[in-house]
Amino acid sequence: MLSIDNELFEAASAIAAAATTPDDRIETVDFTVPSSDGHAIPLRLYRPENPPNALVVYVHGGGLIAGNLDGYDHACRRYASEAGVAIVAVDYRLAPESPFPAAVEDRVTAVQWAIEHAAERVPGARVALMGDSAGGGLAAATALVCRDRRIGPLAAQILIYPMLDDHTAAADPAVEPFLAWSVADNITGWRAYLGDKYGTDDVPASASAARAGSLHDLPTAYLEVGQLDLFCAETVAYATRLMEHGVAVHLSVRPGAFHGFDQLAPNSRIAQSAFADRVAFLQGL
Repeated sequence: MLSIDNELFEAASAIAAAATTPDDRIETVDFTVPSSDGHAIPLRLYRPENPPNALVVYVHGGGLIAGNLDGYDHACRRYASEAGVAIVAVDYRLAPESPFPAAVEDRVTAVQWAIEHAAERVPGARVALMGDSAGGGLAAATALVCRDRRIGPLAAQILIYPMLDDHTAAADPAVEPFLAWSVADNITGWRAYLGDKYGTDDVPASASAARAGSLHDLPTAYLEVGQLDLFCAETVAYATRLMEHGVAVHLSVRPGAFHGFDQLAPNSRIAQSAFADRVAFLQGL
């Protein structure tokens, strides 16, 4: 694992966790399920006190090279508490130790488990995908794989400032000084994840969702990004293509927001507004 990214991830997670009051009524269960190649995938299930209307498979961020269940524990507990949904968080394999497609199979396995076991764990709940940053891009790619393999149905894909396009290797000069996730960071993450495929035409949509030829028959999408985020243009472009392909889309571009604004400034007005919008969407599943 690349230590500098992991240190930044842990610092941001600590800031957000310190601003969150944990809800002790949220029940958690840790367990593992085997992926298609036999890898034991750690999952953590969060169940609210009242029967949830949805079971959300959550894919954490970390630039494809960092992140873990504990770093997102505060976020998953808060979504479960305030939105009233069950969450199953996925501790997928990271690059460069485990490059593409290892993480794809981990996430697809988690979705399959959620669909197969929703009735016994959270009766009546619909299954959705959610993720932020790299996790948002990975969630989008997972939705594509599930469509192509006929795994479902999925109620929605909630993509928070998602890392969707491996082509992104430059920034608007006016925005570049404000980037919390830089062009160099982005290249590092994608290069670690894609290996020899990076910079070629051989990258499939299951690795980089923006490469998908067709976005038809995908679940309803909630996309959110800050205006001062390296991922702003690719998020808006993906939302536009989803709409062109007949997918219902809710798109929010947060003025003046940078990448990870809700993690680094969790008590800010814009972070609170963003969280409230996500909760409202989850409650409507």
